[in-house]
This record gives sequence, C-alpha cells and structure tokens, in this order.
Amino acid sequence: MDIFDYAMQMEKDGEDYYREIAGSIDDPGIKKILGMLADEEVKHYEILHEMKSRTPHIGQTESLQNTKNIFAEMKESGADISANRGQVELYKKAQDLEKKSREFYEAKCAEVDSDAQKDLLLKIAEEEKRHFVILENIIQFVTRPDSYLDNAEFENIEPY
Repeated sequence: MDIFDYAMQMEKDGEDYYREIAGSIDDPGIKKILGMLADEEVKHYEILHEMKSRTPHIGQTESLQNTKNIFAEMKESGADISANRGQVELYKKAQDLEKKSREFYEAKCAEVDSDAQKDLLLKIAEEEKRHFVILENIIQFVTRPDSYLDNAEFENIEPY
C-alpha cells in the first residue's frame, strides 16, 4: 500500500470515528464540533486522492474559529455540558489519533518526490494539530464543571 492509499484510509477511519462519537453525544454543540472534524477528515481524504495524480490546493480551514463560536454559544446557553468519564476517554483517543496522523504526515514528507506534495502533507499535518487542539478544548470545556472550585477563598483563580 502506498503512502496515499494508507493516508486516505487513515482519514476515512478518522471520519468514521468522529461520526461514531457524535452519535453517542447528546449535546448539540459538541455534536456539531465533532461533525465539523469529521468533515475536515473528508476534505483531507479528497486532497490525498487528488495528490495521487496531481497537486491540489488546500485552503485555510475555519474549524478553530467556528469551534470557538460554538463553545461561546454553549456557555451562554447554560447547557449542561458535563461529560462522563467514557466521553472524555473517547476525546482522548481521538486526540491520540490526531497526534499519530500528524506524525505520519510529517514523517512521510521525506518520502514524496515533489515539493508541492511535501508542502501539502505538512499543511495536512498542521490541520491535524489544530484538530488536536480542538479536542483539547472539548476536554477542558466538558471537565471544567467537575474541577472548578467556586469558593471565595479562591478569588485569585482565573474566572470560569
């Protein structure tokens, strides 16, 4: 299996995983973020498919900005976003997959022939890094109610 076939399968597996997690989450905001991450994996798949025959263009993603907006909406709505331990483990597993994907793309840059392909693989690696950050934000967002101390003695702690 060549680099691109392997990478396309990896992206397809990532999409499937995000859609599976989203199916098990009740919160519409987090479900939307996971859907966006799945859609990003589809875009990566399509880019890799094009790379097999020619050099595509990868545009700038807006997933981080959209995610910030969704978190703000969720916070303002006062929705109960606390997660059970199983959900947090799912997010951590997704983070691990994103980290491994990023490392894969960075390593495979040395194996492609053209500079254009190398640049695209590095851009996809950077996208995977952004996905990792989004997942980290989800973990912090859903676990913060469990770890936040609302006590007058702790007034120097950052506000919630």
